[in-house]
Amino acid sequence: MKLQKNDKLLFIGDSITDCGREHPVGEGSSGLGHGYVAQVYALLRSIYPELMLHIQNVGNSGNTIRDLKQRWDRDVIDLKPDWLTIMIGINDVWRQFDRPLSADSHVFLEEYESTLRELVSSVRPNLKGLVLMTPYYLEANPEDPMRATMDIYGEAVRRVANEFDAIMVDTQAAFVPFWDHFYTSVLTYDRVHPDATGHMILSKAFLDAIGFEWSGGAKS
Repeated sequence: MKLQKNDKLLFIGDSITDCGREHPVGEGSSGLGHGYVAQVYALLRSIYPELMLHIQNVGNSGNTIRDLKQRWDRDVIDLKPDWLTIMIGINDVWRQFDRPLSADSHVFLEEYESTLRELVSSVRPNLKGLVLMTPYYLEANPEDPMRATMDIYGEAVRRVANEFDAIMVDTQAAFVPFWDHFYTSVLTYDRVHPDATGHMILSKAFLDAIGFEWSGGAKS
């Protein structure tokens, strides 16, 4: 397991990360929401209690990479995380499809990738570790126009991850085994916001990437 004792792990992103973080649902989970961040927190805390990890969620619903740039200093640099996880890009793509006439809200690939690279570059030297999670679209058909575009943005994440020695989590790939048994609507009402099972798929993909083991045994 890559996390070490007393590490501070910060998650930033859009509504998938946010997931109601301003409305706590249980003691000890205040500010984490009820999605994959809260699930990751509960699993890490229960299996690796000796690590005394600090987990913080600064996801904001509706955010694009532009929004992250505007709040980057306050919500990332100033908080001084040891580990940072970024999952952004869904709205950057989605707005091109659900609001085709609102050009001001469209974040095209070149801006997306260059901004992500800029933000990562500003913080990477101060981090123990960085995790970049791709955006996804809950659609099994890779030829669907929005799914195909999302995959292109996912490849941009991969390029930045390789450039900055980051752990890359392919969230789109994480959902593939599920599609062998269930239709996409089982997980989501809009092919973007998943239910608890969908969030657990994201949690598992993240935890697998950082070396989580059910037997625990982390080194302090």
